[in-house]
Amino acid sequence: MVIVRISGTGQFEIDDAELKQLDTLDTKLTEALNAGDEDAFHRYLHEMIQSVLENGTPLPHDRVEPSQAILPPEDMSLEEARRFCTDEGLLEPLPA
Repeated sequence: MVIVRISGTGQFEIDDAELKQLDTLDTKLTEALNAGDEDAFHRYLHEMIQSVLENGTPLPHDRVEPSQAILPPEDMSLEEARRFCTDEGLLEPLPA
């Protein structure tokens, strides 16, 4: 299990299967960011956030844990995203 924070929403615990799905979306999101494709970037960011909301278990608001990933708000611009994302994307690379 890992903890994912959605900025402005809260923290969620997700299982390893969900993390693999998020990693796939993160790769697509990073490719869209690098290509300057704003529509694709927002589509993949929306999918990532919805996936965490639908499949994750919310942590109580009075419990704060270190997050392994932080997803930005959906209205983040490409310019803001370039400062927010690392070369690997939003998530730490998964071990092979």
